[in-house]
Amino acid sequence: MSEINQRVVCNGVDFQSIQNTNFKTMRISVHFMLPIDKNHISANAVLPALLCRASKQYPDYTKLSQRLSELYGASLNAEVQKLGDTQLLSISTVGLADQFTLNGESVSKELAELLCSIIFDPPFENGAFREEDFNQEVRQTIELIDSEFNDKRIYAKHRCEEIMCDKEPYGIPRFGSKEAVRALKPNDLKEAWSYLIAHARIRIMALGNCNPDLVFQGFQTAFEKVDRSQVVTCSSDIITDVKEIKDVSEPMEVAQSKLVMGFRTQIAAPQKEITAAKLMTAMFGGTPHSKLFLNVREKMSLCYYCAARYNSSKGIMTVESGVETQNIEAAKNEILKQLEEMKQGHFTEEELQSAKLSVCNSYRTIGDYLGSTESWYISQIFMPDMQTPEQAAKEISKVTREEIISAAQKVTLDTIYRLVGTEEE
Repeated sequence: MSEINQRVVCNGVDFQSIQNTNFKTMRISVHFMLPIDKNHISANAVLPALLCRASKQYPDYTKLSQRLSELYGASLNAEVQKLGDTQLLSISTVGLADQFTLNGESVSKELAELLCSIIFDPPFENGAFREEDFNQEVRQTIELIDSEFNDKRIYAKHRCEEIMCDKEPYGIPRFGSKEAVRALKPNDLKEAWSYLIAHARIRIMALGNCNPDLVFQGFQTAFEKVDRSQVVTCSSDIITDVKEIKDVSEPMEVAQSKLVMGFRTQIAAPQKEITAAKLMTAMFGGTPHSKLFLNVREKMSLCYYCAARYNSSKGIMTVESGVETQNIEAAKNEILKQLEEMKQGHFTEEELQSAKLSVCNSYRTIGDYLGSTESWYISQIFMPDMQTPEQAAKEISKVTREEIISAAQKVTLDTIYRLVGTEEE
């Protein structure tokens, strides 16, 4: 059983511990939140990985790696995500639980100190990040952008969201553009770091089998030296009405065409209806028993895959499918037909219960992994009341047929994006 506690470190910085002694490991992470801004998104995106390269205490990557090895092979990771119209920059470390150390060391205390070292005390040269470290992380960020372009399933989903949300911050890619990354200078990253430490909204998390008090004290001491008097406000624009359906086709030399459709649901956090919207999406296209899977993929063989995803932070739903070029229009029409079936309430009690069982089962496995537990609670950071996976499963089981139909009837098609293959297999 997990024990969850939350407390305030300082203005705009809160600390959440989720203790679970079933784990032999622990995880400490620091999540920085800033409003998505086209002019700063690329500098922010490069920053977490750049910070993870070294600190004044561990002045190069080799010494930092040695220190992690000494701490029983602990790991250090950086990640960049979007949470609605907020850019989420994360630095996390995973290590051995204190009770399993050989000489009684506190790995949680040591890793908290290591995180504070790399976050608050980078090894600046001439008032900026070191040129060599900076150049390597710029190159790796460009490689990440290229890798997302080369994975056409990811690329098509992102393109649909960019077109759909072209007038919203969410429409900006999480790393920004390659051109913006290439144009960065070391001093840009120094300015981004200074702003991040002083103004970002921050959530520190300690998960698993660790001593949260030692972690809390380490970060509390570190933040005492920072002026946090002005903290940014993070929020998301929720568009509810569609004035005109966007329809974009893009030819490309790919073996399999992609069809991605974007919908506005009119339901977003913190509305209570998001529970019904999640279950409706699961029934529509989120499980092997869903209408899209059984009809569009299995019965009619119109696509290689067909799945729906609901983004509660933005109130949008996407349907992604891989299709042969000649089947694109038929797949699009059948997807819309199956959505209409949901709106009309043409689904059985068995379909409803099957979807509930599938969603509840997925919630029950969240606590099996520290990473998924962390993601679960971070996704709720803008909700007034935080739910455990168990509480969410109970809410799902209470959703009625009428609530599913109501959620479906609010869904409106906004964008159709086709990545049209020119070299079909």
